[in-house]
Amino acid sequence: EPKLWLGACHGDASLKERQRQHMARGLPKQKAIAGVKQVIVVASGKGGVGKSTTAVNLALGLAANDSSKAVGLLDADVYGPSVPKLMNLTGNPELTEKNLMRPLVNFGIPCMSMGFLVEETAPIVWRGLMVMSAIEKLLRQVDWGSLDYLVIDMPPGTGDVQLSITQNIPIAGAVIVSTPQDIALLDARRGAEMFRKVNVPVLGLVQNMSVFCCPKCQTMTHIFGADGARELASTLGVKVLGDVPLHVNIREMCDRGRPVVVSSPESPEVGKPYKRGPLSLEQMVVWLCMVLFQMNTVRLSLLHTGTHCF
Repeated sequence: EPKLWLGACHGDASLKERQRQHMARGLPKQKAIAGVKQVIVVASGKGGVGKSTTAVNLALGLAANDSSKAVGLLDADVYGPSVPKLMNLTGNPELTEKNLMRPLVNFGIPCMSMGFLVEETAPIVWRGLMVMSAIEKLLRQVDWGSLDYLVIDMPPGTGDVQLSITQNIPIAGAVIVSTPQDIALLDARRGAEMFRKVNVPVLGLVQNMSVFCCPKCQTMTHIFGADGARELASTLGVKVLGDVPLHVNIREMCDRGRPVVVSSPESPEVGKPYKRGPLSLEQMVVWLCMVLFQMNTVRLSLLHTGTHCF
């Protein structure tokens, strides 16, 4: 019986090793995007949590923090591209002599999105293979020039697109965006676990729509719950990079194609990076969250006049 048991154990080990080798052969080899030094992905498990807004402001913040750094922005959400609206860009990309697409540029940030290749209101009704082909083109057939950072606005979820991107290109780190709501945090956790499985460092979580400050009575209300992302970060062993409030100014500026880092560059909060020198990537995200919070919540806390909402 001991011999049979040992033989079974050896067989299991051999099977696992063969499975590991088979999986390794099936995985694509990572290849850097031509001209890009570091890639940062901004992701979420669920749509509608402010991922694209965070990605856009992060790209602009990285460029504002150090003018010597070149930053690009890639919208990888094929079905629901948001970057054209957020960056106030329209039109179709031109082609180079090598048949590569030239990114559209605004605020000094070269951008590429599926939204530049289809009509604004046209639905993209594609099956998986067509989507994967489009992602491959967005990754490999764009003339980015020379970039220090490429920020990728990932589609929500943990499907084929996310897996393909993380397996095909080296990624410096991932930022997970979530609201404090339990249902959003469940999907955010799945996203974080996916990055861990494919060996992508998770820089931390951004807790978006963390609090609403009434512009009349200054009452702070946690509409989606309080500190949900902090509890998740503690469970995952990662950092909470910051909190971003639910505020009409952020929404209005985004709808106008004027992200807050661009629309209020003269504010003390946005000006801080210039005064304290270059920041690390992680510090940059922390600073961005601080800017959004201070500009849209703390500055509303003026003298209390006793005015009520109703």
